[in-house]
Amino acid sequence: MIGFASCGSFCTLSRAMQQMELLSKTHELLPIVSPVVATTDTRFGKAADLLALMESISGRKPITTIAGAEPLGPAIPLEALVIAPCTGNTLAKMAGGITDTSVTMAAKAHLRNGRPLIIALASNDALSANLRNIGTLLERKNVYFVPLGQDDPKSKPHSMVCDFARIPETLAAALEGRQLQPLLTK
Repeated sequence: MIGFASCGSFCTLSRAMQQMELLSKTHELLPIVSPVVATTDTRFGKAADLLALMESISGRKPITTIAGAEPLGPAIPLEALVIAPCTGNTLAKMAGGITDTSVTMAAKAHLRNGRPLIIALASNDALSANLRNIGTLLERKNVYFVPLGQDDPKSKPHSMVCDFARIPETLAAALEGRQLQPLLTK
């Protein structure tokens, strides 16, 4: 089973859901969402609709709490965990060892088993405040990034977003123990 966790980069959630749908054709999926995703309605959609979509894709109710995510390491081992989208906030917490959401708990619990964690980053501060966190996580064993690039260099020079369409091939590479290259796209 593959864990599929989502954080509050609301403008990219639809792209992540397309990839979740695609992965569901070849993998059993367990959805996990951050508290913000579980409770926040935005101009991009309602939280309840997203949770219902994830349940319809996976056949499972999304995990929304720290207590629900904690068993993912010892009691419910996953083959891999994909975080799509992963926000800069969640990235910083994982780099700093902070476990205060369902997604960060899922990542911590999962990494205890020495299995791949795939990060599909979408962050407005990837090339500023979060650059060192990207570097920190690139050095960690069993952590892999979906290839990413600047999404709007002129208007948002520090922003980077992964190529969501490359989640399946990044997952396949991570399951083989390798980082998909090139990591940085144009």
